[in-house]
Amino acid sequence: MRQRQHARSPVPAPVAEYVGMLGVLGLLLLLFGLLSEHFLTALTLSTLANQVPPLTVVAVGMTYVLVVAGIDLSVGSVLALGGAVLGVVVVDWQWPLGAGILLSLLAGLGCGLINGFVSVRWRIPSFIVTLGMLEAARGGAYLATGSRSLFIGARVEAIGSPLPGVGLSPAFFLALAVVLIGQVVLTRTVFGRHAIAIGTNEEAVRLSGIDPRPVKVAIFCLAGLLAGLGGVLQVAHLQSADPNAGVGMELSAIAAVVIGGTSLMGGRGSVRNSFLGVLIIAVLQMGLAQVGASEPVKRVITGGVIVVAVVLDVYRHRLTRFRSASI
Repeated sequence: MRQRQHARSPVPAPVAEYVGMLGVLGLLLLLFGLLSEHFLTALTLSTLANQVPPLTVVAVGMTYVLVVAGIDLSVGSVLALGGAVLGVVVVDWQWPLGAGILLSLLAGLGCGLINGFVSVRWRIPSFIVTLGMLEAARGGAYLATGSRSLFIGARVEAIGSPLPGVGLSPAFFLALAVVLIGQVVLTRTVFGRHAIAIGTNEEAVRLSGIDPRPVKVAIFCLAGLLAGLGGVLQVAHLQSADPNAGVGMELSAIAAVVIGGTSLMGGRGSVRNSFLGVLIIAVLQMGLAQVGASEPVKRVITGGVIVVAVVLDVYRHRLTRFRSASI
């Protein structure tokens, strides 16, 4: 039996997906490097790396949500609300930056808590609950800022600006730390194993004596907290709080996570691969911009990538079920 199983899958599926994504990322870099002489330069690559932290931390939270077979459409608006809170606290209230960051994280955490509690308590699909939060959080961002951008400037420059001699910002290294911690928690802790089990078969988890409700609420809290952190990183990058920030980011996060191999049906996911998905989307968008593609063309191509990723996810799910039934 072991020999037959080994012959069918000589390379573990997670390793194959990881190597495949590295290959896709390498091909994109090579393609746009050939199409634009300015793409494969230190300036372009460092600019790209310093733009991805907000989407990266949001994608980590989205990975956990999809693993438990949920979805969070509110992360872009929660990101904007977190940034708005930071702007109001620092600019209007003249409080210290640390207090603004803390309140931004708490705002994101509160939104995630509401999403998780309402969805679990009344068994409402997370799609509907987070769609409502998408509107509520965006409205909160407009109310907090008076529908205007708040310039913060040098007070957040140390977070979002590249370090001398390195070219990468502290925000980028913070995002990498979030990815590392998220991957370890998902793959090496009881909490992560419970999340995967819930996404695979929630009823079986319940019958085994484990209550899935606290885990699901905690995961939505995590997604909200990381969206709030994304708002802080976005403000640090732009040096201003914009209530329009994060529009469409929920779609980019879902795309990155699905490209990374996390199943929309739950039960399978990788934070590490979600980060590679973020890089693939970032390279694709920046490469298209450098070769002169218009905004509508970029949106069409990005949308096509999302559809292809979802179709591949369906086929991966069917193949996994077929292999499980054959062993």
